[in-house]
Amino acid sequence: MSSKKRVYVLDTNVLMHDPTALFRFEEHDVYLPMTVLEELDRSKKGMTEAARNSRQVTRFLSELVEAVGLKKLEQGVPLVRPDAIQLNVAKPTGRLWFQAKPSDGTQTQFGYVTADNQILAATLDIREKLGGLAVVLVSKDINLRIKAQIHGIPAEDYENDRALDDLALLYTGALPLPANFWEKRGKFESGLERGRSWYRVKLKSTDAWHVNQLLYLDGEGGMDLRVVEIRDGHAKLVVVDDYLQKLAVWGIHARNREQNYALNLLMDPEVDFVTLLGTAGTGKTLLALAAGMQQTLDGQRYREIVVTRATVPVGEDIGFLPGTEEEKMTPWMGALEDNLEVLTKPKEGGAWGRAATQDLVMSRIKIRSMNFMRGRTFLNRYLIVDEAQNLTPKQMKTLITRAGPDTKVVCLGNIEQIDTPYLTETTSGLTFVVDRFKQWPYSGHITLRRGERSRLADFASEVL
Repeated sequence: MSSKKRVYVLDTNVLMHDPTALFRFEEHDVYLPMTVLEELDRSKKGMTEAARNSRQVTRFLSELVEAVGLKKLEQGVPLVRPDAIQLNVAKPTGRLWFQAKPSDGTQTQFGYVTADNQILAATLDIREKLGGLAVVLVSKDINLRIKAQIHGIPAEDYENDRALDDLALLYTGALPLPANFWEKRGKFESGLERGRSWYRVKLKSTDAWHVNQLLYLDGEGGMDLRVVEIRDGHAKLVVVDDYLQKLAVWGIHARNREQNYALNLLMDPEVDFVTLLGTAGTGKTLLALAAGMQQTLDGQRYREIVVTRATVPVGEDIGFLPGTEEEKMTPWMGALEDNLEVLTKPKEGGAWGRAATQDLVMSRIKIRSMNFMRGRTFLNRYLIVDEAQNLTPKQMKTLITRAGPDTKVVCLGNIEQIDTPYLTETTSGLTFVVDRFKQWPYSGHITLRRGERSRLADFASEVL
């Protein structure tokens, strides 16, 4: 047996986080302590994402065991990946091993007999039985990894769910151009189309451009360009619409370059999926709502605006809330109400005018809970997913696949404020979709850099 081959002992939280983790270790073997199976059994009840994942893992294990029969379990179960699972890794050639007998006399050397200590004991036990073969514990529990390393057991985080190795590599949607950009490009075509200037330039090998990416030139003669087509080694660039001074969306003007480009993406009917990243106060929700109201109430492009968000509390949970679905979601929609106050201030009509405008707007805005999204299809809707950084890639897939014909999906979030356990900046569903959708020509992304809320909020974001 090759010395490079390893045995990975999986913790329960890895399988509850990603049910396909069993099939992501290529030529290496996977070992499951009996405690993991017991914890999966205890956590399988309910409608939470963790419960659904536990049930899926159980089904995978049942299929694998049935394929080889009980008599061959001691020889290891070949990890044959189901055809329905499409993963960006090679098909596994390793085997799955189960803990057949409890560890003798080692369950208490790590402290009290808890599930974590039993997993550590099982890891030591399989390492002794396999001799020189490398055995690694894989867990998303930081404390368990520390405890394992203290006792000389190699431990790693589960990294196959990462969209990126480093957050600095995340696509921002904007790229500065050098001052001598036009001179370096040599000959290029240009023209006027629908009142906007366009340019067709030859791509260089170093150009990593994507459709709907913002390219900007600063300084004298500066301009903001949008990549609208990449074909036959050439890129077509169009000057973006000016929402800073000339155009307004529901009475709102952009305050910086990124906000201006965000409105370009939000107002374009050809862009079906938009992601906006940014810290607090960068205007994500305000811009998305303004564009939605303009296109729903004035333009009649969409039938209504649907708003949803991950219901993850920042502090202690406030418990059961009575009422309808919208009433239960009301405490989570403070950001929506705050921004509606800005957008529904008529210049005339006083208090009566404000109330009438508020009623008109709210009649076209529906607040929906994520818990009841399965099986739904949104037709001709403008769907806003707020606080999307707290969603897993699987939850994000569930939401985006609800979109029917003529529906636009807008995801907003700040990946520096993740409140979901076991999710990090590189494994968040929002990071996942930004990276995966950047090459799709009907999607757009921009990272909002500058806060526009107030000087107090901006200073607090920098120093606290």
